[in-house]
Amino acid sequence: MTVMQNLPEPTPAFEQVAIFTRDLGFAAIPAEAVLAAKLLTLDLIGVLAAGGKLEAGRIARDHAVTHWAAGPGAPAARLLFDGRPASLPGFGFAMATQLDNLDAHDGWQPSKGHAGAALLPALCAFAEDAAAVAGREALAAMVVGYEIAYRAAAALHATVADYHTSGAWNALGCAAIGARLRGLDERTFRNALGIAEYHAPRSQMMREIANPSMLHDGTGWGAPTGITAVLIAEEGFTGGCAATIEFDDAAFAWADLGHNWLTAQQYIKPYPVCRWVHAPIDAALRLRREHALTAEMIDRVEVATFVYAAQLNGGVPNSSPVAQYSLAWPVAAALARGYVGVDEVMEGSFSDPTIVGLTGRTHVQVDAGFEAAYPAQRLARLGITLKDGRVLDSGATEASGGPDPQPSEAEVVAKFRAFAGTVLSDDRVAEIEAAVLGLDRPAANFKSLLELLVGGWQN
Repeated sequence: MTVMQNLPEPTPAFEQVAIFTRDLGFAAIPAEAVLAAKLLTLDLIGVLAAGGKLEAGRIARDHAVTHWAAGPGAPAARLLFDGRPASLPGFGFAMATQLDNLDAHDGWQPSKGHAGAALLPALCAFAEDAAAVAGREALAAMVVGYEIAYRAAAALHATVADYHTSGAWNALGCAAIGARLRGLDERTFRNALGIAEYHAPRSQMMREIANPSMLHDGTGWGAPTGITAVLIAEEGFTGGCAATIEFDDAAFAWADLGHNWLTAQQYIKPYPVCRWVHAPIDAALRLRREHALTAEMIDRVEVATFVYAAQLNGGVPNSSPVAQYSLAWPVAAALARGYVGVDEVMEGSFSDPTIVGLTGRTHVQVDAGFEAAYPAQRLARLGITLKDGRVLDSGATEASGGPDPQPSEAEVVAKFRAFAGTVLSDDRVAEIEAAVLGLDRPAANFKSLLELLVGGWQN
């Protein structure tokens, strides 16, 4: 990225972003982007609910309540599926950390990361403090967040050498949501974007891949950074400009804003593990189904994939973060159990002798063609040698869940029910589902949905 560029006045790129953020009307959003926004919101809520079972979620919630409490007269937001209040940045930290630590949320392939896990917490935090937020306005705000966050991602990836976590750029989407819902003027909004970008965690993704922990994809700090940027900019704190929007070498990312809708070009993960391993999971499940495989029939599993995927953990995990950044383990779970869900990345599964045995018989190699196709595609091939000597080959397999084809509404709803249903009653799952899918109705009220989300589990 350009190291230094003096921009005392807003550039045309910023003016374009400001107008889009402020003036985007619900009627101007294409139908496919509206549907995507609803399904992405529903999916995120399901992942957030299930993610509350993880130790990272519990720690983040308790920490936010204790150490990020709202001061006298400051706005507060009630933690979802918990109910305790925290400051708006504290809410963002807790909810984004909880979401980020169950790796089943949406993403846009060129970004090599995820926006929604930060955007939903930001939307809910700012909406909790607002007098009223219509359902259609909430969807429009999410679209604004996605469109800005992913373009900031494209600009940053294209102009810096390091592979950074998503928190580095999804903070800008959070700031845009806050600016829209709080009616920031252009000067304040420019400062908020500059603050969000400057303080966002441009942390090292591959360090986390090699040493999985609760840090995950940096989103736990991206969301509160974007939220804080809005609040402190309102108080007069200055932040200059956001380089990923206003510097000359970032201009390419913003030329099609409002015309090319990235919101409708995302994938939704079927499995709660790194996207890089979804293709071999899909291949494993297909071969298992087509050949009626059992674990006892399998002698050896060979996975061909791209470089980043091949660097994922290859052994038996000792924690949920390690399981989510593994390749051999979820592939073995798919072959052993016929599915990969929340339980398969929880500690209770790590002693399953069938999965453990298959993990030890799973081997990974890099395919040059699959490496060349990344990041536009996440490809893999699975070869299974059976004990009777037969060799099964999946052929080149692309990860399911989108972007082409997009997952159907029925598939996303089924995933939401499966994830949310691990911690919520059937009645509550149905209520939340109906409320989210009805957000585009003229009389829909987003704050009514929030009331469904703030109570504890199992009610």
